[in-house]
Amino acid sequence: MDSLSTATAESFRLLFSGDADLWVIIFTSFSVSVRAIMIAAPLAFIVAFLMAHLRYPGRRAMIAGFSAMQSIPAVVVGLTVYLVLSRSGPLGDLKLLFTHSAMITGQVLLAFPLLVAISHSTFQAADQRVWETSVTLGAKPYRAFFTLLHEIRFGLIAAFIAAFGRIIAEVGCSMMVGGNILGYTRNIPTAIALETTKGEFAQAIALGMVLLSMALLLNGLLHFFQGRGVISS
Repeated sequence: MDSLSTATAESFRLLFSGDADLWVIIFTSFSVSVRAIMIAAPLAFIVAFLMAHLRYPGRRAMIAGFSAMQSIPAVVVGLTVYLVLSRSGPLGDLKLLFTHSAMITGQVLLAFPLLVAISHSTFQAADQRVWETSVTLGAKPYRAFFTLLHEIRFGLIAAFIAAFGRIIAEVGCSMMVGGNILGYTRNIPTAIALETTKGEFAQAIALGMVLLSMALLLNGLLHFFQGRGVISS
């Protein structure tokens, strides 16, 4: 009990004293995940829109496929990216393994299916008259698209938050393709896993508090935007 109390007290000291190693880990985690979600979201919104508004062979299978891909374990995505980027893989010459680019690639692949699935539901539940009226009034397709995005913005923000919540806390993919390199690719989840196995609980508890605070914040925002937007729980 004393050791736990000591570790907890030390964790607060690390957080509020501006410990360089700790804040580099936090910055790396958010830097990678923000870039990943900013890449995945626009592409996912376009795909979800096309799935909701176009009729083509294989559409139902595509919708079912994206829904199924939401449950793919992060470690499987990590393994796939690792095999592609490793020296013997097809993109091995790019030397991207154990870099931020590899971590971003893995997180984009994790976020994309979730973004598409939730956004598709949002587009389907939207008032179709928004699109039809915009086109009838002479708006170009891209203007009508952005008008529709504005109309369902709360549902799309909820999808964005849900996907960000998944990738910021994943450990399997980041560990495999990032290598957990101190000061470079070590992020919050991988640092917590490593420090716990070493028995160094102070930093693990400090990072756990950051992750827990982020989870609570994202949950609160998600419920807020679910209430204002058109999105299923």
